[in-house]
Amino acid sequence: MEEFEIIAKTLQGLEQVLAGELADLGAKDIEVGRRMVSYRGDKEMLYRSNFFLRTAIRVLKPIARFRAATADEVYEAVKAIDWSKYLDLQTTFAVDSVVYSSEFRHSKFVAYKVKDAIADQFMERVGKRPNIRVTNPDLQLHIHVSEEDCTLSLDSSGESLHRRGYRQEAVEAPLNEVLAAGIILMTGWRGECDFIDPMCGSGTLPIEAALIARNIAPGVYRKSFAFEKWRDFDSEMFERIYNDDSREREFKHKIYGYDNDREAVIMSMKNVRAAGLSSDVTIGFQDFKDFQQPKERSIMVMNPPYGERMTQPDIAGLYRMIGERLKHQFIGGEAWVLSYREECFIAIGLKASLRVPLFNGALECELRKYQLFDGKYNEMRAEGGYIKSPEDRRAMAERHKPRQFRPREDRPREDRPRFDRPYADRPRTDRMRRQEDRKRYFGTSRTFNPHKRNNDYEE
Repeated sequence: MEEFEIIAKTLQGLEQVLAGELADLGAKDIEVGRRMVSYRGDKEMLYRSNFFLRTAIRVLKPIARFRAATADEVYEAVKAIDWSKYLDLQTTFAVDSVVYSSEFRHSKFVAYKVKDAIADQFMERVGKRPNIRVTNPDLQLHIHVSEEDCTLSLDSSGESLHRRGYRQEAVEAPLNEVLAAGIILMTGWRGECDFIDPMCGSGTLPIEAALIARNIAPGVYRKSFAFEKWRDFDSEMFERIYNDDSREREFKHKIYGYDNDREAVIMSMKNVRAAGLSSDVTIGFQDFKDFQQPKERSIMVMNPPYGERMTQPDIAGLYRMIGERLKHQFIGGEAWVLSYREECFIAIGLKASLRVPLFNGALECELRKYQLFDGKYNEMRAEGGYIKSPEDRRAMAERHKPRQFRPREDRPREDRPRFDRPYADRPRTDRMRRQEDRKRYFGTSRTFNPHKRNNDYEE
C-alpha cells in the first residue's frame, strides 16, 4: 500500500508524548516539530492515527508544498493543483488556515485566496463552482504558512480530536481531553496502582486515566471522522480497526475522583456513565482538606483552580492547604500538580522533582511532580532517599539542553537572517518599538536608571 507523509498536530509541550504514541503504532520516519509530529504511513496508519492517538488534536495529509511571498503566488500555486482528484461540484469544502508571516497579517485572507483558486479552477473547466460549507463540509482543507513556506493538507479528522464524544456536561473552564491524556502519559502511569484526582471538575482526568488503564481507543466514542467522506475511503478497513479490541487490557485497581462542588460531582458521574467506565471510576463529594492517607499505593494528579478563569476567594490559602495535605496525608506517594502562577507553587511549600512547561488554552502553565516522604528532608537524604529519580534528572537535562544550530557557513543562504533590507522594511520587534517610543518622547532610545548615582543612561 502506498505510503505518504502525515502530520499530527498537538498542544505545545506534548510533542514528545505524541511521538511516543506514534512509535507504538508503528509509524515510520518520525520527526518532532513545534506543536506537531510528522511521520510516514499508509492509509491504514492514517485511520489508526485518528482512532488511537490520545494526544493528537488533528491528523493532516499534506498534498502540496510551495513557497509564496504574496497572496497572488498563493493563489497561483493552489490553482495549479488538479482539484478534480479531490472534489467535484457536489462536494462541499472549507479551508482552515494557520499563518506565521510578516507578509500575511490575517489568516482568513489566506483561506479566502485558497477558496478563490479552487472555485476559479472549476469555473474555467466546467462553468460552475463547488459549494463552500463552514460546518461539517465533505472536504476540509488546511493551509499552514510559515513566512514564505506553505503547506496545503487534507484534514482527515474534521472536528478536533480532543472532542472525544463522551462529555455530556462540563464545569467552567474544563480541562482539555488531549492535555489531560498527555499529562497522565507523562507521569508514566499505565494502571499499575490506584489513581486519584482530588479536584476532578467534570471528570476529564479520571475518564482519560480509565481509558489509558484499559487501553481503550479514544476514538471509539466519536460519531465520525473527516476521512470517511473521502473518495478513497475504505469502509472495510476502518470497520476492522474500529472492531479490533485486541489492544485492550484488564485493570485491577481503582480510579477515584473527588470534588467539593456537588454540581461538578453530578456532571462527572454523568460523563463517567456516558463513557461506560462506572466499574473503574468512583466519583465522590469530598473537600481536599478532608483527604486522608490512602490504604493502597496511589498516584495523584490534580488541576486546581488558578484564579484566572475561575474565581477563588483565597487562592494562596488553597495551595497552602494542598501542600499540607500532600505532606501529611499522602506520604510515600507521587503527586503531579498543574497550575499557572508561580506564587501558587510557592504556596504549596514542597520541592518539585520535575517541572514541565505546558499550555492550558492560552495560559502558560507548568506541571510539577512531587515525591512525598515522611519526616524531614535532611533525614530522608541521610537514609539514602532522593526526590529526583535518575529518570527525572535525565528528563530535566534533556529539557534544558541547549539548542543545536548549524554553523553559519553550512546554512543555506535563504535560512540566514535578512539584514540587507532597509531598516524601515524590517519586521518590528518589541524592543525596536520600545526604542522608537523612547526616542520620540525623550529624545533618546537609552533607558534612564534612577538607581545609579551619576544618573547615567543604559542601553
